[in-house]
Amino acid sequence: VKVLKGLHKMLDNEDDATGEKENIPTKRKRLNDSTSFMVGTEIDQHRRGTQLLEVYALQIQLYTLQKDNKKLQTIYHKAMLIKTAAVSHPRVHAVIRECGGKMHMQEHLWEKARTDFFEAFKNYDEAGDPRRINCLKYLVLANMLTRSKINPFEGQEAKPYENHPEIKVMTELVDAFLHDEVKKFEKILEMNRKTIMEDIFISKYITELLRTVRSQVLEKMIKPYTRIALPFISKELMIPVEEVEDLLVSLILDGKIKGHIDQIRQILILESRRGDGSRKFLALQKLTEELGRLSTKLRR
Repeated sequence: VKVLKGLHKMLDNEDDATGEKENIPTKRKRLNDSTSFMVGTEIDQHRRGTQLLEVYALQIQLYTLQKDNKKLQTIYHKAMLIKTAAVSHPRVHAVIRECGGKMHMQEHLWEKARTDFFEAFKNYDEAGDPRRINCLKYLVLANMLTRSKINPFEGQEAKPYENHPEIKVMTELVDAFLHDEVKKFEKILEMNRKTIMEDIFISKYITELLRTVRSQVLEKMIKPYTRIALPFISKELMIPVEEVEDLLVSLILDGKIKGHIDQIRQILILESRRGDGSRKFLALQKLTEELGRLSTKLRR
């Protein structure tokens, strides 16, 4: 009971959790003891699942402070297996799903991260917890990294926060992203760099996000061409030729672009689409001939 009281105090006030960092080893031992006791038999786990989930949520906060990612992963997966999760306080769910989202981001599993951040945001919102704003930012970030063309602010959950002062920058980034306006995207980042970089978690993925946007725009840019000069792309994207080549190599290896780079002449040579066109033309020609023969037979 005392452990759970400590849990609710920490869940209601994150500052207390940080301020009492020197007591983490003691709390950690008490939590581990409590968890071992609660697990017991399968019947005990079912009966006490809600309390066990709350203990896991507190452990996640403590391991986060200690940056113990290995144990965070273990606790997250244990928490996701508990069947009585639905009866727990929404903030408990939120803490666990936020942890999952951050873990998936580290592994570049953007889709899974987006799902977890969405669930965390919904639960923080239901609990009236201000951390919902942070999680909404993370949700938007993960959504862009998936290269999704769905605006996250079109959903009924996120729509009310679209013009929130702390969210406004993310709203503008999403708009530029959806319209493949890389220059506008970079301008927004530059103008709001201090605000964006204040969040240590988001700052880790800005480089990856820029790479995603540039790759997306690059794919669209080269579509009309059979060959295109790397210096031209460099000028359009406002990045060095070396970076353009790096992006192209990644896109070619991922199968998103079919072609090769002539490094001596600094040209991207795309595979000709004439082959497909010729096959279609021959098929149509053959069909026309068959129809002609059929028409001749019918007239006889």
